[in-house]
Amino acid sequence: MPLTLLQAGQAATVKKVTGRDEVRAFLSSLGFVEGGQVTMVNQVGGTVIVSVKESRVALSRSMAGRITV
Repeated sequence: MPLTLLQAGQAATVKKVTGRDEVRAFLSSLGFVEGGQVTMVNQVGGTVIVSVKESRVALSRSMAGRITV
C-alpha cells in the first residue's frame, strides 16, 4: 500500500520506491530505501510528515505515493 495510507503513529517497512531514477535517488538520499523503517507522524493538507532514520521528513502527497510499504 502507498505510504499515504498509514495512520499517524503507524510504522511500516518500505517495500518499493517507484518513479524516475532522479526521484528514486532523491528519496533514497532521504532514507527511503527498501527494507527501511518509516513511521507516519502526521498528514497536513497536501503534506505528509514521516519519521525515517531518526529524522522527520516532509513530502508532498504525490512524492509519498511513490513509496510502497
